Amino acid sequence: MKSKVSIIIIFVLLFTSFLFSQKKMRVKDLHEKYQEFLNMTLYIMHGKEKDAFLQLNNNRERDAFIEMFWRLRDPTKGTPENEYKDGHIERFLYANKYFRRGSPREGWMTDMGRFYIILGEPISKDRYPAQKEVYPVEIWSYYGDVEKGLPSHFNLVFFQRGGAGEYKLYDPVSDGPAALMIYGKGFAIENYEGMYDRLMEIAPTLAMVSLSLIPGEIPYGFRPSPMNTILIANIIESPKKDINPSYATHFLSLRGVVSTEHMTNIVDSETSTALIPDPIIGMNFLHFSIVPKTISIDYFEQNDQYFCNFTLNVSLRIGDDVIFQYTKEFPLYFSPDDLERIRANGISIEDSFPVVAGNYRLTILLQNSIGKEFSIFEQNISIPEETEDFQIAGPFLGYRFQDYQSSVHIPYKIINKKLIIDPKNTYATGDDIAFIVGLVNLPQDLWSEGELRILIQGLRKENSTQKSLTLRLKDYPRSKIMYIPQSIPARELTPDYYEMRVQILGGNGEMVEDRKTEFIISPETAISHPIARAKIFPHSNNFLFYYMHAHQYAKLGDFGKAEAAYEKAYDLRPDYKKGVVEYANFLYRARKYEKSLDLIEDIRDDEQLRFDYFLIKGRALMGMEWYAEAIDNLIEGNKIYNSDTGLLNSLGFCYYKTGEKERALEILRTSLNLNPNQENAKALIEEIERSKDQEVLILR
Repeated sequence: MKSKVSIIIIFVLLFTSFLFSQKKMRVKDLHEKYQEFLNMTLYIMHGKEKDAFLQLNNNRERDAFIEMFWRLRDPTKGTPENEYKDGHIERFLYANKYFRRGSPREGWMTDMGRFYIILGEPISKDRYPAQKEVYPVEIWSYYGDVEKGLPSHFNLVFFQRGGAGEYKLYDPVSDGPAALMIYGKGFAIENYEGMYDRLMEIAPTLAMVSLSLIPGEIPYGFRPSPMNTILIANIIESPKKDINPSYATHFLSLRGVVSTEHMTNIVDSETSTALIPDPIIGMNFLHFSIVPKTISIDYFEQNDQYFCNFTLNVSLRIGDDVIFQYTKEFPLYFSPDDLERIRANGISIEDSFPVVAGNYRLTILLQNSIGKEFSIFEQNISIPEETEDFQIAGPFLGYRFQDYQSSVHIPYKIINKKLIIDPKNTYATGDDIAFIVGLVNLPQDLWSEGELRILIQGLRKENSTQKSLTLRLKDYPRSKIMYIPQSIPARELTPDYYEMRVQILGGNGEMVEDRKTEFIISPETAISHPIARAKIFPHSNNFLFYYMHAHQYAKLGDFGKAEAAYEKAYDLRPDYKKGVVEYANFLYRARKYEKSLDLIEDIRDDEQLRFDYFLIKGRALMGMEWYAEAIDNLIEGNKIYNSDTGLLNSLGFCYYKTGEKERALEILRTSLNLNPNQENAKALIEEIERSKDQEVLILR
């Protein structure tokens, strides 16, 4: 097969849609190795993790998932040992060996096995074998992890219900003290005090835990508290508290996008986004900064440089449909003198892109080829429709401003000032609180008479700091999209959580519009902020932003706005040939065949775009029902690249319409051999075959 020269436009989709529903595999149909993994991790695995695991397609994916599962739980990442994994497996094997007695089930399935696997060896055990009035009981004592919602000290009680079978977990609420006593049924069901007193006579320690699993706690009226049930639930959930199961969903959705090697190296990140209307071209831009919490770095000895290489993939989706997507490379090099600063501060990758109105799922995927790591951020975003109503944009926060020439576009830059941001929005007393407030469609009378009021309020209840600032709007040049930059020293604010409110006041002092954001002032005089890396985009290339807009409108089905954006982009740079191809393709899809034919002549003499020229021209002619001329052009395109199913299907359709049905069937079947999953091609073949059968009947 001949190779087609790849034509890559900045907004062409660079990887395929991957969010689609999957059928779950039944556990019993998995290989024994993976069934054992699910059994071993049953008590520590989130439901989302299991759902994702059962949707994986092959053992390679399953092995990678298992590696990631244990890696995320490793308390000492970067070392060969995984103490969590080793300890868990050891407890599982122990439970399976020693807790099966008296049970038809395997040891890990029993109540004792479950809580031993979750909590490990108790600090003490009290055993009460069968006595005259008490069933066999064991009391296990533990120190609890307060950060996981457990008390500092608690007990678990296991007993043989009715004196036989496996040991069951005792719940003071649902079982009650009577379940521990052979003659417990002789007590009135509500007589907890009587049952407690009797147990105190025969087994005092057992009496204490019969009402509460928390040592020293005797509930009011001797009635067991529901807190016991809550404690048991918290113990069961405790192994899952430190794990964010969203990685499992990412693992599913990123298959084929992120290599299996990268999939096991997910790195947490801090990310912030901001929708900032651009005052120069009037579009809404989505700005973002993503900061991986750890970075792998390599050394290039020949140049005495350290480096890492990031690949950024960004997409906007509605359901399964990709509305916009792009990829950028960020290779970073730095000297040995900068190594410690990079390690201490981290790196933020910043970028921005224009986005049209709509509700989307934003996905930002950042991969570092060094260490094969990746970070991912997902967020639902809502981009408002354009309006003539007045509105506030922001406030947008950072820790200082940096001057830039106004002739370039760069993330978080407005006119000639770039806001230097930290996604954590945490500032030291030695920082400035830099902020920008945008005013869109500010009315003339409000500009001439109104004020901008900034209110900063500490959020602690007592002795909180307050600060306010009022600015006259007419002191700033009025425009359709105007911005007011300000900064205050962070040292003027005491360490606390803060809320900043920006309010627009009319001439009589009434509030017209109000927005707020939050930030933190640290008690430290200096804290590390990530070192930002971004690509500078000259405004002379603004035509590309219009192509991006056009592409998004086309994907949303708004062909009117798409065509207007394509026309604007083309007018700004008519010699941008790749844009001509995209625009002409769009015109064909919009059934504006004559306009597509006129436009495609712009690339007729470009040797690298000859295939696209013949394909688009042939399809436009086909749309106009000039099938013979279309066939001539499609054949020329097929000579350049003979494995494009879109061209083959168009050519087959044209042959069918000119009566050459056998030739049409031959070409369409060739297309199906290249890609069997083409329902339209199959339907056309069936239509042609039916028409042939009808011709035979007529002849008979």
